Amino acid sequence: MSTPAPNAAVPDEHGLVDAWRTLLARQAATACALDRELNERHGLGMSEFEVLERLVEGTEGDCKATLRVQELATSVHLSQSALSRLIARLEKAGLVERSMCAEDRRGVSVCLTSEGRSRHAAARPTHRSVLAATLAP
Repeated sequence: MSTPAPNAAVPDEHGLVDAWRTLLARQAATACALDRELNERHGLGMSEFEVLERLVEGTEGDCKATLRVQELATSVHLSQSALSRLIARLEKAGLVERSMCAEDRRGVSVCLTSEGRSRHAAARPTHRSVLAATLAP
């Protein structure tokens, strides 16, 4: 997808801006609702749940299968440092374990614990319910 030149005329400029603002408002409302419900019911923030979900999807029930922090950072749209702090909180809560990558000693892998898998399973219906309520047409 090409980006128009800064001074190029954009058709229906007001419609584009309105669509952008609607998208931002919907994203903010969804994120706030997810944070509130996941925290109140399961002691998780939206980003913490998303990391647990990516680990569940990526490890297929086997803690020997891990994801690298770099892989997680791109999939959950957090900076490396923000993700590192989030993983530290999850590790302190006993939901994940960190280890050095066997293939590359500079890399760090993250593995879901059984407690992390249980917490994700308990929070998943809440997550899906909030998504259905906030994203339904």
